[in-house]
Amino acid sequence: MCLAIPGKIETIAGDDPLLRLGRVNFGGIVKEVSLAYVPEANVGDYVIVHAGFALSRVDEAEARQVFDYLRQMDELAEAPEAGP
Repeated sequence: MCLAIPGKIETIAGDDPLLRLGRVNFGGIVKEVSLAYVPEANVGDYVIVHAGFALSRVDEAEARQVFDYLRQMDELAEAPEAGP
């Protein structure tokens, strides 16, 4: 299963819309991603990223909601299993 993750654009490099790259912060982890699919994206915007490509812009509230869901999933994965 593949999952697209929201992140906040910190910087943008490049003028050609097909070659623009952004440094995107995923809750403390910063990665460089292609912004070719979101030419309207600007510094400070949140984007959904999959396989190194920003696919769409999302608002901050939606991005935070996804982060909350991911934290809950991590907490469930770490919870001890109930015994018989």
